[in-house]
Amino acid sequence: MSAVVEGTDARAALARRVDALMRTVPDFPEPGIQFRDIMPLLADADAFAAVVNAFAAAVPGPVDLVAGMEARGFLLAAPVATALGAGVVPVRKAGKLPGPVASQSYALEYGTAAVEVQPFTIPDGARVLVIDDVLATGGTAAATVRLLEECGADVVGLSFLVELEALAGRALLEGHRVDALLAL
Repeated sequence: MSAVVEGTDARAALARRVDALMRTVPDFPEPGIQFRDIMPLLADADAFAAVVNAFAAAVPGPVDLVAGMEARGFLLAAPVATALGAGVVPVRKAGKLPGPVASQSYALEYGTAAVEVQPFTIPDGARVLVIDDVLATGGTAAATVRLLEECGADVVGLSFLVELEALAGRALLEGHRVDALLAL
């Protein structure tokens, strides 16, 4: 069952469209995972443009940068940044960016991982919006927020296409504005 998070009639209609376009792929990339595939949404030019516009319209005030979380967050962050007249910063998995980099580790069910940014791309006090496709357990998003704040950014909010409410990822983002187009 899907629910719209915050919504006008247009936003509710867009959430239904996102839900209809997104595929759920069972047992991918490993058994027990219900993968949310946004590629059909990205292939629908009108729906993709509507999502970009909705993300841009929901931003609390001006932003200097939009941070896209690897990898599908990159696909959403770049057009939102363009719509807002802001720059874009990729938040990458460890080892994917040339240095110097700033890094933040976080726990996974089966170990640890890390995210990195090039700190020289983030001016001190920059207002940053963080974007990704899915908010699940919140570990990667929370690490991204800590990383950006350690680099001197003011994280003004986080935007997601979908929030998987049962995984309670929002709890790790307490104190930050979290917007999700669709809650599942």
